[in-house]
Amino acid sequence: MIGNDQQTKHRLLICTKCQGHEVAARFREALQPKLPKSFSIRAVECLAGCDFPTAIGYQAEGKASYLFGGIDSDEIIDAIVEFAHQYEESDNGWTSSAERPLALYDKTLARLPTFNAEVKR
Repeated sequence: MIGNDQQTKHRLLICTKCQGHEVAARFREALQPKLPKSFSIRAVECLAGCDFPTAIGYQAEGKASYLFGGIDSDEIIDAIVEFAHQYEESDNGWTSSAERPLALYDKTLARLPTFNAEVKR
C-alpha cells in the first residue's frame, strides 16, 4: 500500500486477481507520483471485474464509489489521474459519464451511491 489509509481520505484500489501483482505494481508505480496527496493506493485480491481486467476502484468516506475495468495499458494512466483529481474535488463523488475523462467512458463497471447510515426506510 502507498499512503496510509488512516492518513488519507481517498483510496485507489488496484485488483491483483487476474493480471497479478506485477501488473498492479506497475500501475501503482506509474500512478503514485501523479495522484493527489489525499490518495492512498491499495492492491486488493479481487474487485470482481474479471471479464475486464485490470479493475480499479475509487472510494472515500461520504462519496460515491467507482469501479472501472479494462485498464490494460499505461496510456490510460493520465485518465485515471484526471478522474482522481475530479473525485477529490467533488463533495459527494458523483459524476456523470460525460464529466469523466473520455478514456474512461466505456470502462465504467459500477458507480455505487454514498452509504448513508442515517437514511430511514
